[in-house]
Amino acid sequence: MTLLTDLSQSGAEVFVPDGRAEDEAFAEITHLGIAAHADDLEIMAYHGIREGQSSGAGFGGVVCTDGVGAPTHEDDSSDLRDTRRDEQRAAARRGRYLAAIQLDHPSEALKAGVEPAVVGDLAGLLDAARPEVVYTHSPADVHATHVGVCVATLDAIRSLPSSARPGRVLGCEVWGGLDWLASDAAIALDLGGDDASWSALMRVFGSQIRARPYDRGALGRSRANAVFREARETGGSERLWLAIDLTPLIRDDDLDL
Repeated sequence: MTLLTDLSQSGAEVFVPDGRAEDEAFAEITHLGIAAHADDLEIMAYHGIREGQSSGAGFGGVVCTDGVGAPTHEDDSSDLRDTRRDEQRAAARRGRYLAAIQLDHPSEALKAGVEPAVVGDLAGLLDAARPEVVYTHSPADVHATHVGVCVATLDAIRSLPSSARPGRVLGCEVWGGLDWLASDAAIALDLGGDDASWSALMRVFGSQIRARPYDRGALGRSRANAVFREARETGGSERLWLAIDLTPLIRDDDLDL
């Protein structure tokens, strides 16, 4: 049975850019991003994408929703859904992802609470990939669907035996930054200084960028994070993305989010 036939939605897709078998691609994933929408991975999990392009690492991405109902679009038709799917595939090719999985759940399935079908899909993918690091949304994000994905991701990981769980889980900023956290409470992810590569990856999502300059916003936030992270230091990283360490929640199931 393939990963695709195990997923709950008939419109779900497992895309492997280099054409290899799903199980072969998943076996090489070390860093897995789990996001709400097409283009969220490229903003919140760029650290993992860069890691996946280095020797010995591999990035895979999961998009939980179907992309219909984007707030910057009046058109909620299947045309937007198909456009965003195409854009996510293009980003996977450009970013050299090992796999990009689109689960095709409606946003309401994440906003209304923990949806068992979403958790089941994520648990199966996590068990198949066994990543070392998982990037998902911050629980302090102001977007309800993003928070729903964070909760579903944690529930999915907690449904697995301890031996199948990742070594680290990071809740990354997207809608709302994490610079308000104390410096010892936020994980600072170094994004390097190659603005052109990151910007080009984000700009694949023309359906979103045309309505709102998410690429410029992400570049600006990452630069501000680096500049203002340590007020008394000079030099240092050019761009930082901030995350909350959610790993304790998958080490102790009795901890409350």
